[in-house]
Amino acid sequence: MAKLSNKKVAILSTHGFEEVELTEPKKALEEAGAKVEVIAPEAGKIRAWKEKDWGTNVAVDRTLKEVNADDYDALMLPGGVMNPDKLRLNKDAVNFAARFFEQGKPIAAICHGPQTLIETGMLKGREMTSYPSLKTDLENAGVHWTDREVVVDRGLVTSRKPDDLPAFNRKMIEEIAEGIHSSAGV
Repeated sequence: MAKLSNKKVAILSTHGFEEVELTEPKKALEEAGAKVEVIAPEAGKIRAWKEKDWGTNVAVDRTLKEVNADDYDALMLPGGVMNPDKLRLNKDAVNFAARFFEQGKPIAAICHGPQTLIETGMLKGREMTSYPSLKTDLENAGVHWTDREVVVDRGLVTSRKPDDLPAFNRKMIEEIAEGIHSSAGV
């Protein structure tokens, strides 16, 4: 597995993220040596959704008001239905994600996570996957949507669901290890 000891990764989330879609990638990133910070609109803790009910609370390291995308090497967006729906309405969250595209930095999004990325207006011409219910939204944003466990397009890693986490985590770490990607076509 690639070593990420010199990499700093932001996990952008809020209440209602799918628990394993934040905890498992965070664990994989930390095991690969990355410094990981959970970023949210609000301070304190954010609450997970675990399948059919509320799950664990995760500590927020920094709020969106306290961070700058320039200070991170990569961005990870967990899914869950509520989490990305809230983030896509948050101007600071959308602008934070957009900076990663502008700088060609790796972005990883699983399940419903790509919803937030739609709002950046920077997905046209990309190949992606997601939870199937987002297919039309992504296609309307100019994405070539495909149904595979993991899709990589110029540093953008996407997956469909929790079952895809092993492949998602491997590709996410690989892309972060590679670093800056060409932003041509963005």
